[in-house]
Amino acid sequence: MRRLKTGLGRAATSIPVLQVEEAHWTGDSMNFRIRALGQIASGQIEVADDHVRVEVVLPWLLQRFAEMAQATIRKRGQVLLTKDEGK
Repeated sequence: MRRLKTGLGRAATSIPVLQVEEAHWTGDSMNFRIRALGQIASGQIEVADDHVRVEVVLPWLLQRFAEMAQATIRKRGQVLLTKDEGK
């Protein structure tokens, strides 16, 4: 969960068209709202001991990019969650 808390901000920094407008943690869940290409998307991240579930609701203009976004989220999420503690 610690890695996810810092990772969202870093992801926004590395993707110039992405801005995190809101991110609020309650226990093991985070609700968020992001802006990309002038459009607002919202979602939720739920963290469990053995998996992380990400749900994002996209406006219709961003749905065209959903497949690419899924691949990016999956790749970056896997890297973020499998990093060694000391690195």
